[in-house]
Amino acid sequence: MDKEEILKKVKEIVTPYFNKKNNFIPNKTKIGVGSPIYNEDEVTAVLDALLETNISQGKVVKNFETLFADYVKVSYAVATNSGSSANLMALTTFIENNDAKPGDEIIMPAATFSTVAFPAIQVGLVPVFVDVDRDSYNISPDEAEKAISNKTKILMPVHSIGNPCDIGEIKRIADNHGLKILEDCCEAHGALVNNKKVGTYGDMATLSFYVAHNMTTGEGGVILTDNKDYDDLLRSIREFGRTKQEGERFVKVENLGRYDKKYIFDRLGYNLRMTDLQASFGIEQFKKLEQFNKKRIENANYFIKALSKYEDLIQLPEIRNGTVHTFYSFPFVVKEGAPFTRENIVNFLEENLIETRAFFGGCLPDQPAFHNKRIKVIGDLPVSRWIRDSAFFIGCHPGIEEEERKYIVDKMSSFLGKF
Repeated sequence: MDKEEILKKVKEIVTPYFNKKNNFIPNKTKIGVGSPIYNEDEVTAVLDALLETNISQGKVVKNFETLFADYVKVSYAVATNSGSSANLMALTTFIENNDAKPGDEIIMPAATFSTVAFPAIQVGLVPVFVDVDRDSYNISPDEAEKAISNKTKILMPVHSIGNPCDIGEIKRIADNHGLKILEDCCEAHGALVNNKKVGTYGDMATLSFYVAHNMTTGEGGVILTDNKDYDDLLRSIREFGRTKQEGERFVKVENLGRYDKKYIFDRLGYNLRMTDLQASFGIEQFKKLEQFNKKRIENANYFIKALSKYEDLIQLPEIRNGTVHTFYSFPFVVKEGAPFTRENIVNFLEENLIETRAFFGGCLPDQPAFHNKRIKVIGDLPVSRWIRDSAFFIGCHPGIEEEERKYIVDKMSSFLGKF
């Protein structure tokens, strides 16, 4: 039996499994905040890579990178093993390219996920935490501009939960002050500002393909850039700091003499490669990304419409004019003066099998990991601390069908309606 026959046979076997309808049973079926949505396409793609013995980084990763660069409309995409690694590699690249040095400052939102800030500390930069806007939960351009000092070298906006930040204003600030931009799009696959995809405004941008995100490779990430020097550095840093010299295999190097360039290391690097198995899975996911996003947006619009009557108690997400929000999840914030706490409503939802999460790290500088670390905090961060104390999110992923979303609204209404 040749490979094509094997793949065809496996597809025939597994397709009925994925075609089974998962019947939702109220009060018995848990509705998760995220769920990987895949079928026989991903299974047979990974099997194809296995049969071709492509199990490390190879030609499928290269194909995946080309697909994503073309989709976002940038020149280069460098795949990696996670979004966190993507941030680490991008910041290391700024330092290797002498755009920043250890001790320099990087401005970022206080209300975000931990691995926005961790890589900055790991490469020796100083995170400068600024407050976020009350409506978008994204970095406040005004607060970011106030935080600029003579040590500031990088702005790191985050498009939180798929909601594009005011990236045009951030870019204006960066251009005026000669700063680099690392655009964290890890939760914003396919989000748009003025019909232009996020990830195209910064010097570099990062995405995550974690299992609960808008598309997944299980674990994985990518760095996007139009800068050829950055692309070369990223590929070296991703793979042990290995030289990327072109030409003959044996080259003359100081102290080594003529040496095999496969084992010449120009800089300190890591092993943060994506595998062809992940990329095979990711290529099939990529084909479904627009469809997945359409369903997320449909679910989010349903929640907004159905729950808008309770806006005196909870804040619903806002979609700015000229943007497309791709809703990694659906956030709520309990308003000041509400006769219940976040813990009250979260416990109620969890008891009714509707999974919830806090808004990531809340206010990051308040997290234990940042105590006694070299960081700066600008102002009292009132919005970030309001989010820390009062925000949570639920799922709006493509696995949530009409019956599930009606159940969610019914349960939310039964709780909020009492007040």
